Formats: sequence, C-alpha cells, structure tokens
Amino acid sequence: MDLDLTDEQRLLGDTVNGLLEKRYDANTRLQLLSSADGWSRDMWHRYAELGLLGLTFEEQYGGAGMGAGELSVVLESFGRALVLEPVLATVVLGGGLVAAAGSAEQKAELLPGVAAGETLLAFAYTEPGMRWSLTGISTAATPAGNGWTLSGQKSAVFGGDAADRFVVTARTPDGEVGLFLVDGAAGGVRRDAYAMQDGQRGADVLFADAPAVALGEPADALEAIESVLDVAITALCAEAVGAMDRMLWLTVDYLKTRVQFGHPISVFQTLQHRAADMFVSLEQARSMALVARLALGADDVAQRRKTVRAAKLQIDVAARHVAQEAVQLHGGIGMTMEYPVGHYLKRTTVIAKTFADIDALTELVGADGGLLPSG
Repeated sequence: MDLDLTDEQRLLGDTVNGLLEKRYDANTRLQLLSSADGWSRDMWHRYAELGLLGLTFEEQYGGAGMGAGELSVVLESFGRALVLEPVLATVVLGGGLVAAAGSAEQKAELLPGVAAGETLLAFAYTEPGMRWSLTGISTAATPAGNGWTLSGQKSAVFGGDAADRFVVTARTPDGEVGLFLVDGAAGGVRRDAYAMQDGQRGADVLFADAPAVALGEPADALEAIESVLDVAITALCAEAVGAMDRMLWLTVDYLKTRVQFGHPISVFQTLQHRAADMFVSLEQARSMALVARLALGADDVAQRRKTVRAAKLQIDVAARHVAQEAVQLHGGIGMTMEYPVGHYLKRTTVIAKTFADIDALTELVGADGGLLPSG
C-alpha cells in the first residue's frame, strides 16, 4: 500500500498553500473576525475557482470527482491557515448529505451552486440537551400537501448564520429520522446568529411550521448521516493536524528568537524536550489522520466507524497537548488576540468538542473493544 501523496495531491496542496500564504495571514484573519460576515466572500469565490468547493462531487454536478485523500489535503492546509470560511458546513456536511441522500433532481439543483460558491448550506441536527446523539430528536416533520412542514429547534448549527438552505433532521410520523431541505428565507424560520468560541460563525435556528421538502425519500436517513459524519470527522482530523503543525513551528521559531539571560531560550534543554514531545504528538496525529482517511474506503461499516472514532480520539488528545504546550512556551503573549497561537488553541479545542468529545469517544471506542483486537 502506497501511503505517500500522489503527484496530483501534492500539486493540490501546494496550490492551496500558495493561495493562503499570500492572502490569509494572521492580520487578515483578525480583520475578518471583526467583519460583518466573519469570513471572506472573496476567498470563498477563489476556492470555487480552484474547484475546492466541489472537490468530492461528481463531475456531472460541477464537481471534480475526487475523494477523501484530496479533501484531507485541502482541510490540512485550511487548518494550517485557520480558515474561517464555512467549508465544513457547506461542502462536507450540507453538500455531502445532498450527494449521499438527495434525488438526482435535488443534486442537479443544489450541488452545482455549492461548487460554484453561489449556494451556502448548513446541516441542522443538534438540539438543546441532546449531546452527541443522532436520534434524540424532537423536531417534527408533518406532511402538508405535496411537501412537509417542520417544527422544532436546532442549536449550534455550523454556518447557520449565512446558510441559503438548511438540511434538517426531523422525526417523521412513523418515528423515523428523515432529512429535509428548508429555505433559509422561508416563513417559519428564525435564526439567532453568533460567533463561536473559535471565531467561526453559527446559529440557533427555530422552525415553526416551516415549509420543507424531503431530501430523497423521507425514510430513515441515519445510514446516510453517519456515512457523511465519518467523512466530516476525517476532514476535521486533517484540519487539526494542519493546526498542530503550524502551532509547533510557531513555537519553535519563538524559542529560537526569544532571548532570556542573554541566550535564545531554545538552548535550554528542558524546552527542547518539550518541543520534541510536541513533534511526537503531531506525528502520531498525522499517522492517525491517515488511518482515518484509509478507513473511509472500507466495506465494513462498523470497522470504518470504529477506526474513524479512534483516530479522532488520538488526534484530540494530541491537539490538546500541542496547543497547551504552544501557549505555555510562548508565555503570556500566547493568549493575546494579536498573536495567532491562542487562536489555534481555540480552534483545536472546538474541534475536540465537535461530533463527540474525548470522554464520549473513549466510551465508544472502548465499547467496541478498542481499535486493535485483543491478543
């Protein structure tokens, strides 16, 4: 098995890194954080021009027909630059669900717009008090003429502040979990937008008899949801690796330039050891991100899910170590808004709370018998 990137993947990574290095430095990102949108519409259209927003969609829907390997390359670059644009919300979650569960007509209607940067999607599935459950849903779907109406509340919807369309989980009258499309401008939809702890935008969304259309067949959609979440978790793993990589080298550069007692503090052996431990955590995380990506191609769904969960567990633990060490080795400057290290800590902390936290993942992986068979 060849574990190296292909030439095409390397070129993709170099292209994305080149764009972000030129147009997404720390000062630019700070300005975006305080802007009305909280992210850059100009950069969003540049991503579309490069084909990044339709990377994994089929070519007939305006995509590039690529896979998890290419998506991971892009998300690692985005993690390194702490990109604020709603790629996870619109492309990986919203677009992924349309591609996985939508009818041919719905794919043709929505995916080309996503790929072109014209349509923003958001996946509304979490509800107050439901924690990490996909089935603890009280939002109800009621047949209405040729369509449906939805009533219920969704919280912490990634990208929900600006979404043109919502992909919403709701209970059908027969008790199954279905997926529904709701226009963000429709009557009966109210959103309360806010900036999350890492600066990315989200919203709490209230649906009050909001008109909706079933995404594909209004049957049990859990299989499609879980499949897309596996891809999203793998993408987050890659993003976290990119963020850790940048934190490590920011810290190394700081140790080389910060002078104390007449010497750069990098000469102190204890600090060298701590930086070396950060490097070990990063490389362990990088390996597990690769394991997760390779697992997406497995036919055994249970094994795939267990592997992806185990990978995120290891990466979340590694990210906490790298981020905390980066801030401590920088000292007080590491927690200022003007310096990037604290922003990386916030983002990796939010990643570690997305879809499941360390405690929940530990329980899930342990209940599955661990990643490796005993003996």
